[in-house]
Amino acid sequence: MRHTIKSSGGSSSSAAAAVLSVGLWVLMPVAAWAQGRPAAASSPAETDSDWRYTIQPGDTLIGLSERFLLPGRPWRELQRLNRVADPLRLPPGGVLRMPLAWLNREASVAQTVFVQGEVMLLRSGQAEQRLGAGQELRSGDRLRSAAQSSATLRFVDGSRLLIPPLSDLSLEQLLVYGRSAIPAVQLRLHEGGADSQVTPKGGRVPHYEIRTPHVNLGVRGTEFRVQLQAEKAHMAVLEGRVAADSGGHASLAVPAGMGMVADGRGRPQAAPLLAAPALPAELAVVDRLPLRLRWAAHPGARGYRAQLFAEGDFSRLLLDHRGSEPELSWDAVPPDGRYSLRLRAIDALGLEGLASDRPLQIQARPEPPFSQAPLADARLYGEQVEFRWTRNSAAQAYCLQVARDADFRELQLDQAGIADVSHSARLPHGRYHWRLASQQGEARGPFGDGQAFELRPLPASPEPAEAEVAGEQLNLRWRASAGVARYELQWARDAAFSQELQSFSSDSPGLSLPRPGPGRYFLRVRGLDEMGQAGPYGQVQEIEVPYPRWLWLLPLLLLGL
Repeated sequence: MRHTIKSSGGSSSSAAAAVLSVGLWVLMPVAAWAQGRPAAASSPAETDSDWRYTIQPGDTLIGLSERFLLPGRPWRELQRLNRVADPLRLPPGGVLRMPLAWLNREASVAQTVFVQGEVMLLRSGQAEQRLGAGQELRSGDRLRSAAQSSATLRFVDGSRLLIPPLSDLSLEQLLVYGRSAIPAVQLRLHEGGADSQVTPKGGRVPHYEIRTPHVNLGVRGTEFRVQLQAEKAHMAVLEGRVAADSGGHASLAVPAGMGMVADGRGRPQAAPLLAAPALPAELAVVDRLPLRLRWAAHPGARGYRAQLFAEGDFSRLLLDHRGSEPELSWDAVPPDGRYSLRLRAIDALGLEGLASDRPLQIQARPEPPFSQAPLADARLYGEQVEFRWTRNSAAQAYCLQVARDADFRELQLDQAGIADVSHSARLPHGRYHWRLASQQGEARGPFGDGQAFELRPLPASPEPAEAEVAGEQLNLRWRASAGVARYELQWARDAAFSQELQSFSSDSPGLSLPRPGPGRYFLRVRGLDEMGQAGPYGQVQEIEVPYPRWLWLLPLLLLGL
């Protein structure tokens, strides 16, 4: 089953525009359709299949017939239809009805006024080509937009069509009636969406139709959106009124603020559009990439549609997002500047509601470099800190800030114009936060996220150990050092600690070892903190382990024997 949507303005009764033909039944309330009550039909003579021309000074029926009507159509028929007494004296400001079927027609074109990303043009007999701004389009052309790509078309009457990302649309018919007096546009949406803004000008009411696999939309003086999703057509009316002819069912008039879903198998389902989601009156400046935004969850919302436009120009779509959560993330972001953010909530039927529009400023370039050292929450020792970061090809120099606090109010270092990708600085011991920004000439980009580090003194060197030989034990004692959790002792036969090296560990400032053999030994001690950071070794000590006394008597005993 196919459902045909037509505007409250109606359309031509000619064969070329038959799907647009409507009567006053389009004014039937939504409630009557929803309850299945048929609308009363009105007199065919009052249908809007006529063009209402405002009489200008000097107009005559003969002249108007030659100017607007098909060849062979006599002016007397126009006289009878409008009951004109004197065909040579028409009152300026009066209105003449001219049936669209009587008007002559000729081919028209559309113009591409904006292209973002990759939008391809398919034209019969030609290879596929990339669409460009300012390009003229004609009947039979087909357009396909890639991800995060869009295009805006302008028709001869000024009506505009926005083709969002991932859409496929054909320009089936571009005509004008009555020597360019009235445009007639027929489009076919194969996939994705189309946002239309169709407004009458000076009594020249355009005939505008979008066909889909499930529903046809014929609109005058209306702003509306249509999308194909999950084998359904979703339509939302923002201005004016759109009428739906559901075939064997009663007709439906959809006013502004209402939406409709059709799948071609049953009766279309209508519902009021969700209210605009709440956004702050002024969004903060975006200085981080990728661009991430969050907003309060909207009552009744099952998803959200967010779009980024050029500032104040909703025909220039730059980024598009659709998701189930009240948040978004855009990696590829346009250059720094001012933009307009549009946000809608999506209901359970898949209808996008009314929009909240807010200004948005992006000030995120040149992007800060990636920090390399110190690492986040690193513990450093000594007096000197070496900062390192990656090179940003868009930066001429870098700015380094070091502060005591995470908000960078208590700056200890604020160094700009660093040409290299490293910088060394002496700092007192303590906890710090550091961050980087890139510079281009005098302009400085935003700072990256701050990272913390702690600068500590090295564990103190223990004082020389006191050695005591007690029986078969060698006891070593030294004074405890502040900040030391463990001690390491090295024992060797030479002062360079290369011969017969042995290492020992102790949690206390002392150590008992088996008594070594007689001879000369060298030892040294160092402290380690709770993180295992070792300080310098203390003073090297030399220890003499004496020979037993009986060894001195051995020569005398040998002589006695």
